[in-house]
Amino acid sequence: MSDEIIEVPCPICQKSVPWTNESTFRPFCSKRCQLIDLGEWAAEEKAIPSDTADFAMDPNVSDEWSIK
Repeated sequence: MSDEIIEVPCPICQKSVPWTNESTFRPFCSKRCQLIDLGEWAAEEKAIPSDTADFAMDPNVSDEWSIK
């Protein structure tokens, strides 16, 4: 195993982040960047692409959470 420390860019500010146990917010550089990212997901500014994302608009598709 190599002792070389891998560094990754923070997804928000691009600051270099060492990939170690001491980097508690990795892959983010700070709690601030972590919360910015969370806010973007919560505001639906980010999403995971999916071909099935339109299922909620299909009246013929039901799920177990729907009221019957």
